[in-house]
Amino acid sequence: MKRATDTVLVSLFAALTAVGAFIKIPIPHVPFTLQTLVVMFAGLILGSRRGALSQVLYLVLGLMGLPIFAQGGGPAYILQPSFGFLLGFVPGAFVIGKILEDEKSPSPARILASLILGQGVIYLFGLSYLYLNLNLILHKPFPLSSVFMAGFLVFLPGDILKTLIAALVAPPIRKRFLSRISS
Repeated sequence: MKRATDTVLVSLFAALTAVGAFIKIPIPHVPFTLQTLVVMFAGLILGSRRGALSQVLYLVLGLMGLPIFAQGGGPAYILQPSFGFLLGFVPGAFVIGKILEDEKSPSPARILASLILGQGVIYLFGLSYLYLNLNLILHKPFPLSSVFMAGFLVFLPGDILKTLIAALVAPPIRKRFLSRISS
């Protein structure tokens, strides 16, 4: 039964990440989406292993050709400047889940810290990939300061809002979820 439950939950959060990709505001290089909110929920609710697996499944399905990324899908998507952010979803969900894994009722400060660290991981992957992609693959001279502006500062207000939403909404869902799977 546990294996079936894990499969359903991992698949559900992969699907929710795909839905989050379609709720977007297109801006140059990296669109603003609700995907990171789903990644935060995946880590908070599913934990490190299942949260990360949900994002691996999302990546595999998108790279296989399903148009579930913000700008399509398929193996060529790895050439998109925003692909590093998608790669960052896996360790981002893992970090969030790992920090909270052994606690049934983590403090609000610990939840917030996990979300900030998880998003930091996503940004680390995303900004690094964005810089390398623009400069080495697309041969567009893009200084680090411009990458920081286009891939971080533009998203900061929205990500702060998404972090606060996740920090407020996820704890009661997490508590109920943990009580259901442990009984």
